[in-house]
Amino acid sequence: MREFSVPAAVTVADTATLTDPVWDNAAVAPATVQFQRLDGGRWLDVTCAEFLDQVIALSRGLLAAGIEPGERVALMSKTRYEWTLIDYAIWSCGAVTVPIYETSSAEQVAWILEDSGAVACFVETDAHREAVDGIRDRAPALAHVWQIDGTPGAIEQLAGDGAAVSREDVERRRAATKADDLATIIYTSGTTGRPKGCMITHRNMLADIVNAIPELRSLFNEGARTLLFLPLAHSFARLIQIGVVQARATMGHTADTKNLADMLKSFKPTFVLSVPRVFEKVYNTAKQRAQADGKGSIFERAEKVAIDYSAAPSPGLLLKAQHALFDRLVYSKLRAALGGQCTRAISGGAPLGERLAHFYRGIGVTIYEGYGLTETSPATNANRDNGVRIGSVGRPLPGVTIRIGDDGEILVQGDIVFKGYWNNPDATAEAIDADGWFHTGDLGELDDDGFLRITGRKKEIIVTAGGKNVAPAVLEDRVRAHALISQCMVIGDRKPFIAALVTIDPDALPAWKKEHGKPADAAMESLVDDGDLRAEVQKAIDEANQAVSKAEGIKAFRILPRDFTEATGELTPSLKVKRNVVMKEHEGDIAAIYER
Repeated sequence: MREFSVPAAVTVADTATLTDPVWDNAAVAPATVQFQRLDGGRWLDVTCAEFLDQVIALSRGLLAAGIEPGERVALMSKTRYEWTLIDYAIWSCGAVTVPIYETSSAEQVAWILEDSGAVACFVETDAHREAVDGIRDRAPALAHVWQIDGTPGAIEQLAGDGAAVSREDVERRRAATKADDLATIIYTSGTTGRPKGCMITHRNMLADIVNAIPELRSLFNEGARTLLFLPLAHSFARLIQIGVVQARATMGHTADTKNLADMLKSFKPTFVLSVPRVFEKVYNTAKQRAQADGKGSIFERAEKVAIDYSAAPSPGLLLKAQHALFDRLVYSKLRAALGGQCTRAISGGAPLGERLAHFYRGIGVTIYEGYGLTETSPATNANRDNGVRIGSVGRPLPGVTIRIGDDGEILVQGDIVFKGYWNNPDATAEAIDADGWFHTGDLGELDDDGFLRITGRKKEIIVTAGGKNVAPAVLEDRVRAHALISQCMVIGDRKPFIAALVTIDPDALPAWKKEHGKPADAAMESLVDDGDLRAEVQKAIDEANQAVSKAEGIKAFRILPRDFTEATGELTPSLKVKRNVVMKEHEGDIAAIYER
């Protein structure tokens, strides 16, 4: 058993809440631009003073609607400025925000509204309103449904309704809210089972961010800018939201991921937050374009130099000269794709992979990989300004203790650990032991300096028929590093050998077909047994197998005719593979592998 603890840098007062920085910022720096709101293709400034006024106006409307302290208010919308505004207004009147992914099914919406006992719900679109109206019989407490894009919109409607409520009423309600009161109930999307509501307090989230900011000053400062495009219903994006407000940085919102490159170029962030799959896509797209333009060899050489430059403790003169050359030819163009000013990024949700991390640092964008769960508010560990160890998720943040149990499970203690699962004391008792340790379900290793490496998921450990324990993540991450591959799911539990289900990246496929003389209109279904395609995938498999013993290596694979998506239920909104869904959907493919 190993343990590593970092003392808290900041202690959260019993009277502190997440809304305090909104009031403080307006008093200290009223003209500072806190947000830039996208309107008709233009970024419009929202100052600290303006944001406070808008939060108060909306909070007055919620008070006029009869929202009481501690009551739950659901929020179903894509990432946009109004999401953040509504979140802070709910907190300002002492209520509890219940995020719902805007892609949620009717059954998921019904369960969250029913289980949380939400008394009101903000929706974004007509389709969202119809989804909520269709399950009203299962949510008897739901008294109000407000539509952001309605006529009039929810913001305007509530601001008008709140005219009869004084600002002092909001101030009194806010002052009555304490650090240990609930701020939000976040339902984990989960890779298995029905979502559980994580009860997270103002103290939980504040303890996380106020201790993280001093360690990440290169990201969170008054000159910093970030464009948030991950779902705000996810705790990871939410932490960045409160960090931006806490540090008086500037944030923009967009859900237009199809035109993300254009959004980044217009907003010019200094740092971005993303999941590994997005970083992989940016890299793969750049490589594919270089190959299509006949510059594939130049890109490959530039890639190697970037990785060598990042990995070298002290780059030599020749490597520095090569790096400077490729910075002009290649790296500057890659940075321009991120807006031209981005020098830092945060990655979480899944392992990034050492090669990709070295590549990005080598081109001038250092990615701080971190770790955490919704139940830990969410960040427990992070690489940061005074210490980056590629391949790890960093040391514990101040105020956090990490322990590795006898079975390799990562355990967490600190003010960031949630209160428990809403309406589910049995699940709470299973997750938090009598000594206050939260059991993450993840497996990891701590080195002597406190850097944590994630080695797998406890429940995802595969035990072959021969009794060999295999952590699939090690293999999956390496296979996905191949530019042609989108997803990989390793299988083999109680089977004679390890195998994999592989999907092809639809964006990379056209260039590969052209390069290998395949018909441009050849459907993916007709290529699953193509010899050239299987040979390409086998290269990725062979590379991945080098990381494990022969007994743990992938012996067979099957290419699937389509990619995993959130729409088909195989991915969570944070792009994690739902193993149980994939196993069920593709049981025929799995059976075929082991029948051979």
